[in-house]
Amino acid sequence: MIEVKSADGIWTVTINRPEKANSLTRGMLSDIADAAEAAGRAEAHALVLRGTGKVFSAGADLDEARAGLATDPVWERLSGAVAALPCLTIAALNGTLAGGAMGMVLACDLRISVPQAKLFYPVMKLGFLPQPSDPKRLAALVGPSRAKMILMAGQKIEAEEALAWGLLDRIVAPEAMDAALADLLADATAARPAHVAAIKALI
Repeated sequence: MIEVKSADGIWTVTINRPEKANSLTRGMLSDIADAAEAAGRAEAHALVLRGTGKVFSAGADLDEARAGLATDPVWERLSGAVAALPCLTIAALNGTLAGGAMGMVLACDLRISVPQAKLFYPVMKLGFLPQPSDPKRLAALVGPSRAKMILMAGQKIEAEEALAWGLLDRIVAPEAMDAALADLLADATAARPAHVAAIKALI
């Protein structure tokens, strides 16, 4: 359900559970975290997170969420592993992003999305707290008021509005996603990993 590919220094991690809206089990979250940590050890130039089907991820698998996944430390392990990577990290959203799945996306350097995506994090409605790092990363991107719009007012943000807020960096037609990624990855792929890491550290 998690596919990991590495070529030319680019690690691509794809969530492949479209029949369940790419909802995430604990095992899937661990697999993504493992891949991010392995990319760091391998001195990757870049890591890309992708999804299959019409939804990037609906968040936690509901059955596992009820059994305790919603408060499992694996979420923080995953977002921390992505945030700690010294390479360029990109979330390429093929569709809607919901719930705890937002954590790994917020931890990325760049976020691009298809136009029809919606972004929301319904923790208030569901009675859970967001993962500890997520509100800080969200507020750093969009400001505290807009972070509260998402986390407290439960708003579903359309892609165009998310772009205006700074939650997304670019909107890309589905058929142009591969070309858009290639364009964003070109310089990092050509550079030495240490050079990529040095520029990221300066930022």
